[in-house]
Amino acid sequence: MSEPARESWQVRAGLSVVAACTTAAALYALVRVAQSLIFKEPDPALVIWSEHAGFYWRALTVGYVGGMAAFLAWVASARSAPRVAAVLARALPVSAALLAAQAILVP
Repeated sequence: MSEPARESWQVRAGLSVVAACTTAAALYALVRVAQSLIFKEPDPALVIWSEHAGFYWRALTVGYVGGMAAFLAWVASARSAPRVAAVLARALPVSAALLAAQAILVP
């Protein structure tokens, strides 16, 4: 593999990982807030046993969607990696802010 092709592959892989993590974090915050507003869950301290673990389902769901975002970033970065990097640079603080707001408002 030539040096420019290897570098291109590494850049695309890095952008894909960032896209997956950013998407999953932002979507987790949105799903958590939506579920807390729509579906009231029982207090975990009062429940002895439950067949439903909300955190794991949310984490698996947003991880799946994050994987789809990684694939889209991989395809888009083949055409224009700097544009994908610019979009992700703007999306990262938004994702962090959503996650922080969710952690504060809906623990």
